[in-house]
Amino acid sequence: MKLLRTFSGRGLPVACMAMAASLVFTGCRSADAPTFSSDAPLVGQSGQSPSPGDVFDIGDQVTIIFSGIGDLLQPHEEQIKGDGTITLQLIGPVKAAGKSAGDLQKEIHDRYVPKYYNSNLNVTVQSKERVVYVGGQVKIPGRVVHGGKMTVTKAIQACGDFTDFANKKKVMLYRAAGGKPITVNCVEILKVPSKDLPVYPGDKIHVPQRTW
Repeated sequence: MKLLRTFSGRGLPVACMAMAASLVFTGCRSADAPTFSSDAPLVGQSGQSPSPGDVFDIGDQVTIIFSGIGDLLQPHEEQIKGDGTITLQLIGPVKAAGKSAGDLQKEIHDRYVPKYYNSNLNVTVQSKERVVYVGGQVKIPGRVVHGGKMTVTKAIQACGDFTDFANKKKVMLYRAAGGKPITVNCVEILKVPSKDLPVYPGDKIHVPQRTW
């Protein structure tokens, strides 16, 4: 209500200055690192949801549930790291990428039994939906189902392709496994397709706006 009162008399210039400052700071915030929401709409169908026979990949979020031994082992949730492993209590790193849920369950069970626990231990492996996040100057920003081999340009195409304002030379790829963002030149990829980088579940792609 106080802001509304400044629109009369001498308060008008002050209000205009406040509005201008607000616009300036809003513009500055838009240049910050992009954010990606897990609630973003699911767009494009460049792949299908993983079936039980599919194998895990880097970036997959897996949950390990233990039963049969009371509360001795708590459920463990982790994103598969860049080296393809997850790290579990007592047994340390376990290779998860390239394994099916059944294979991973068996390996974890065999690593715990009989060295640490008796044969009553049961292991269940669950995974969340595999998606890649695509935002910025694409026609339909959102989450794309990761159903197998996917690249930066394929993920962008699944979101309706670039807008007319996209900076195709400075597409940013953020790995789910961490590390520095990677700048991808999608114009160069048209000439040399082998430069089209693979993307993994949980990766994020941001297409910035062109500067005029």
